[in-house]
Amino acid sequence: MEDILRQLSVTLRGMWLYRWWGLAAAWIVGPIIAAIVYLLPDRYESSARVYVDTQSILKPLMSGLAVQPNVDQQIGILSRTLISRPNVEKLIRMADLDLAAKTKEDRETLVINVTKALQIREAGRDNLYTLAYTDTDPERAKRVVQSMVSIFVESGLGDKRKDSDTARRFIEEQIKAYEQKLIEAENRLKEYKVRNMGTLGAGGQDYFRKMSEVSEQLNQAKLALREAENSRDALKRQLSGEESVALPEKMSSASLASMPVPELDDRIESMKKSLDGLLLKYTDKHPDVVGARKVIEELEAQKSAELQARRKAAASAASGAGASVGSSSNVNPVFQQMRLSLAEAEANVASLRARVAEYDSRLQALGAASRTLPQLETEFTQLNRDYDINKKNYDALVARRESATMAVEMGATSGVADFRLIDPPTVPSKPSAPNRLLLMPAAGLAALLIGGIVSFLISQIRPVFSDTQVLREVTGLAVLGAVSMIGDTDRMRNQRRSKVFFLGGVGALVGLFGAMTVWLLLARMG
Repeated sequence: MEDILRQLSVTLRGMWLYRWWGLAAAWIVGPIIAAIVYLLPDRYESSARVYVDTQSILKPLMSGLAVQPNVDQQIGILSRTLISRPNVEKLIRMADLDLAAKTKEDRETLVINVTKALQIREAGRDNLYTLAYTDTDPERAKRVVQSMVSIFVESGLGDKRKDSDTARRFIEEQIKAYEQKLIEAENRLKEYKVRNMGTLGAGGQDYFRKMSEVSEQLNQAKLALREAENSRDALKRQLSGEESVALPEKMSSASLASMPVPELDDRIESMKKSLDGLLLKYTDKHPDVVGARKVIEELEAQKSAELQARRKAAASAASGAGASVGSSSNVNPVFQQMRLSLAEAEANVASLRARVAEYDSRLQALGAASRTLPQLETEFTQLNRDYDINKKNYDALVARRESATMAVEMGATSGVADFRLIDPPTVPSKPSAPNRLLLMPAAGLAALLIGGIVSFLISQIRPVFSDTQVLREVTGLAVLGAVSMIGDTDRMRNQRRSKVFFLGGVGALVGLFGAMTVWLLLARMG
């Protein structure tokens, strides 16, 4: 710290030796700067305040139906991007600023100057903006601000319509692309279903259910076949017994009527079991119960008719007692009925065997096709997934297109935002710049600073040694001593006079700038 202070002291002593040079430079530069400040042209600022109302009663009503743009964000971006070259060129034409621009260079300079002079400031609250322009002509400044307000409003509405049209065109293009994708996917699905209709049907689950149903039908057919074969074998055994035993001559009609009728007895027994099952679920008046009882009555009536026929056959057999025993077997009605029942049983067995063979072949075909089922299911899943994704995107795009259309109509009806001109532009009566009351003292300080800089530079160009220590440091030689100068009375008087003149010169320069500042203040107040 001591070295810094010593160096500063040496520098100040060197500047003091050339103080008159610095004072002269200050007096030369100071009036020039003061004249420049005084002669600066007055600039007038015209401004307008615009409030952008982004609230609309339709917004909450159309929430969820129409696209709700972030109007606040759009207005903020608009305010920051309004001062662009196309808008500035349009502003110049609207305000007739291009009348004085004769050449291309003049027009380019005009665009640059207008861009620098334009300002858009937020006025301390949301969506309240101040549009300002500074010019040497107050009337021209007002015209520019009026044109700027018009461009601000038009840009907000025009950009919104342009964005909406662009978005709708993009959505329409995407919808057409997805329509083509859906058509292609539907064609692939159609070809796949036609190609694998017999194997897969409507899906893997239906296929396995079909296999289960065919297997169950095969089991039922086999069971019915075994029952039919057992019934046929029983008839054969009964028929063999009838052929070996002749019909007695004196068999009563009651014993003949009590003989069974196998085909009718089985059907009656089956219907009775079915009727018992229906009675567990329904009442006696249910249509199914009534129908079952009616069928049982008809079967019993048929059995009664059959037994009546047997009685008549037995009576006619008894009246022909003179016939031989060998011929009695041929006219035995029971034997004939059993032969008919056996023929029906044989036909039933043949039919059931054909059914069993058909179900067995179907089951084998389904089992053979089951090896390709996983691959078919994978292909079907992939095709269906692509179709579902495309269909979902297509539906979403259609919904957004309708939402965008509704948003455009809503914007056309109520407007995106309401631009309200709070303070219209006016012709300024007083200049806003330059601020000479601040520039004039600053010019005085600048003159003094320039004088100090000149003194410092000369002291560095023509340095002097103010003490022995500086001489020793600069030369690197040992300094044995110094000879002091004892000034006489006249020399000391001259030094004091020189200091007074110097301070007087500095004070006069400061007073000059102070007087000019006071004069400017009085002129502004007047």
